[in-house]
Amino acid sequence: MATFTLVPGADGRAWFWHRLVPELRARGHEAIIMDLPSEASAGLDEIADAVVAAVTAAGGEGAGRGLEPLVLVAQSLAGFSAPLVCERLPVPVAELVLLNAMVPVPGETAGQWWENTGQAKARSDLAEATGRGRVPAFDVRTDFFHDVPPEVTKEALSGGASAPPEALFGQPWPLATWPDVPTRFLQGREDRFFPLEFQRRVVRERLGLDVEEIPGGHLAALSRPRELADHLLRSPHL
Repeated sequence: MATFTLVPGADGRAWFWHRLVPELRARGHEAIIMDLPSEASAGLDEIADAVVAAVTAAGGEGAGRGLEPLVLVAQSLAGFSAPLVCERLPVPVAELVLLNAMVPVPGETAGQWWENTGQAKARSDLAEATGRGRVPAFDVRTDFFHDVPPEVTKEALSGGASAPPEALFGQPWPLATWPDVPTRFLQGREDRFFPLEFQRRVVRERLGLDVEEIPGGHLAALSRPRELADHLLRSPHL
């Protein structure tokens, strides 16, 4: 049995994983989820510490022991914080899985990442190629929820959009190198926000890895939880 520690992206809510967790547990595995700090001043350290606290709590007095093998899954913006988590957890990380994620380089802020990688052009080019118009305005339903079931979308947006802490976008990524942890990159082939070919290039340049295509868009945990669970378990490290 593996333990999957699931770190949400910009939304920061544990709810993001509510369709994936039952799929993992039905396959005999466990999952740890957490809400991330939402205060405007919360930075990478606060985010990483919240994840570590959730893992430590799940391990009880053993401070995480008995949770091995532990897999850390980082959605989107969590690509900036998850590498820090690897160095702080009380148990070794068997695998870091980046899911439709942002991949930083040393000294880069999350605010700089967009221009540095060319994300806006990649998103616009994809929109034009698929008949949605050149440089369309961002729309959360069109860009994020286009393949999510309507009832799940309704629930997700019922409380209004959630924004990540402002401090996250101005803080330089503090690590000198990527952590020495086996890393996989899962990318939705229907992701409109971080297009597949864009991610292939960025991930190859920054991590020297090939992406693993999965079905679904940017929010695959909400739109295709069963298929995502299957891909998470196709790991040589479990």
